[in-house]
Amino acid sequence: MISLNILDYSPIDEGETAASALKQTTELAQLAEGLGFKRFWVAEHHQVESVAGTTPEMLMMHLAASTKIIRIGSGGVMLPHYSAYKVAENFRMLEALYPGRIDLGIGRSRSYRIVNEALNESKTKRLPYDQQLTDLQKYFADDTESEHRFKPLLAMPIIETAPELWLLGTGPGSARLAAEKGMGYAFAHFAKPSQQGVEVVEAYRSKFQPSAFLKEPKVMIAVFAVVAETAEKAEELATAFDLWLLFVESDSQPPYYPSIDTAKRRGFSANEQEKVVRNRQRMLIGTAEQVKVQIESLAERYNTDEITIIPNISGADHRMNELHLLASAFNLSGK
Repeated sequence: MISLNILDYSPIDEGETAASALKQTTELAQLAEGLGFKRFWVAEHHQVESVAGTTPEMLMMHLAASTKIIRIGSGGVMLPHYSAYKVAENFRMLEALYPGRIDLGIGRSRSYRIVNEALNESKTKRLPYDQQLTDLQKYFADDTESEHRFKPLLAMPIIETAPELWLLGTGPGSARLAAEKGMGYAFAHFAKPSQQGVEVVEAYRSKFQPSAFLKEPKVMIAVFAVVAETAEKAEELATAFDLWLLFVESDSQPPYYPSIDTAKRRGFSANEQEKVVRNRQRMLIGTAEQVKVQIESLAERYNTDEITIIPNISGADHRMNELHLLASAFNLSGK
């Protein structure tokens, strides 16, 4: 049976504010819990004016307090920007307050140059990514025996459980690291939807080395999904999504997520239409039953039973409706 998760960017709809976007994220998490989704993750984006999700650990604290049983996670924390020790203590605090419900999804940074500079302004050098992952695991394992430059250092508070550790990625490098470190692997199909993805995931499985945190390989696949009652309505929502992706990929993006009406009025140039065709490979579009077939096909291709849906469509009511439709199609059982 396929488990469904949600990854929310906290989109700021046209005519709305960042504050209302975060309120809508809270309501979406509560709905996801009630409908029976397994996980609700939030993202870290910088200098993207149309989304409010910048600090996942802070938003996670609020979401965990606003829900009861659904797993809350980061998709993900951009580790190269931060101290592994501080990240470990942040997530230890979350796990201490909400034991058995916290996921730490970790990624590399692909931010704008100015963002990278601002987040790393006082650093004289960066640690290798794999060293940072090793550091995180040391802190979560309370390891003061192995050789390490901070051998006696412990991450507080000391607790009996640890967050689930997931490495986010799109290629062979992240798959290799996830396998070597014995972490779960979240493959971003929405970023690189190609046959290579299947090969990357299989390489992760074949090279997986058990760790104190995970004994067997664990895979989830993340994908954009646009779902509505009819295929025609889904296509309208997808057109607004097409425009948002074009904005994000350009140098001039408005501080909001465009509405269906805005997308219809604006239209696309021939050059933009070519980009739209490419971007459509990154998303699943249709009625709940149509998208269910696509999700099942995706899960079979990647040999996984866990799919993360990114319902990044225009309008909080449409996002909530998508969750209702998918939950019904998959017969999810909520609380």
